[in-house]
Amino acid sequence: MGTFYHEIAIVIPALNPDDRMITLVRELTETGFDNIILVDDGSEIKNRKYFKICKEEYNCRILRHVINFGKGIALKSAFNHILDNRPDINGTVTVDCDGQHVIEDILTCARLVHEHPDHLILGCRQFDDKAIPLRSRFGNKFTRHFIKLLCGINVSDTQTGLRGMSRTLMQEYFAKTKGERFEYEMNMLLCARECQIPILEFPIRTIYLENNESSHFNPFIDSIRIYKVFLKFMLSSLSSFVIDIALYYVLGLIFRPLIGDKVQISFFGLEISLFILLRSVLSRLGSSLYNFTINKRQVFHNESKDFKIILKYYTLCICQLIISALLVDKALTFIFSSTIRKCIIDTILFTVSFQIQREWVFKKRK
Repeated sequence: MGTFYHEIAIVIPALNPDDRMITLVRELTETGFDNIILVDDGSEIKNRKYFKICKEEYNCRILRHVINFGKGIALKSAFNHILDNRPDINGTVTVDCDGQHVIEDILTCARLVHEHPDHLILGCRQFDDKAIPLRSRFGNKFTRHFIKLLCGINVSDTQTGLRGMSRTLMQEYFAKTKGERFEYEMNMLLCARECQIPILEFPIRTIYLENNESSHFNPFIDSIRIYKVFLKFMLSSLSSFVIDIALYYVLGLIFRPLIGDKVQISFFGLEISLFILLRSVLSRLGSSLYNFTINKRQVFHNESKDFKIILKYYTLCICQLIISALLVDKALTFIFSSTIRKCIIDTILFTVSFQIQREWVFKKRK
């Protein structure tokens, strides 16, 4: 075992642990890890004896929260302790307390932290295994595909508790990442994506005891917290969409008596209704100003004052506007109302627009 293992801290957040935590700590100590930090995240009095045993018999450092703050806060408490008090620690591996992670995989994670200090290391479960509980298989597969579609993050296990990072990454990024409970682990991936931190995965063997009944993950409440990171964009898009459609409808009432809906103009060799074009341009202008402000500040958290951002945004808007106007005028003509046609077409274009905004317009530069 390499000497660098003495520079790696093992962080174990725990809420009401049992004998499995003692077994894990004993095996880690026998393997050679001598910097083990346990975070008691508000455990009941009767469960504190397990922390006491780990401290007295295996010299673990105990950090205690009197009340339960959540896994995200527990991990960041350990990170802050390391950064404030342990300059000798060069990396960290986080491990679940319930015996799901085997020693061989923890060793691999620690080695990869040493070899790849610029990477976020993920020990990823293999969800094709039928032995894994259904709620874990379904939840992780759904989340994996969901964040790949919306955020471009392609990892095979979004909620793995076995993660490794160097001191530099911990100090510069992950100790500052928002999130109090299980959503923190998702926010770590989003942070890595935004800050262009490469992610290195390796397969692990996962043990599920008693169908994973010891897990404190609430499939409903904690899933809401995880997906909350996407709600801002969805609400921004929806509210912009409502503003756009409302303006489009109102402008139709204004322009129909003035110019009618029969006037055609030539646009790049195509005939298009002036009535539809004016409504599309003005409604999109109003909704885009609102959408740009919300997306820049609240969704993508881009504080840059670079004027190129708004140029990129309106380049996208103009292209989207032209495509929308042409499709509303020429496609789905069997649908009587152009407002309904616009709803269908713009729903598709909004999804495409998010990908382009994330990857081009508001993408942060390292």
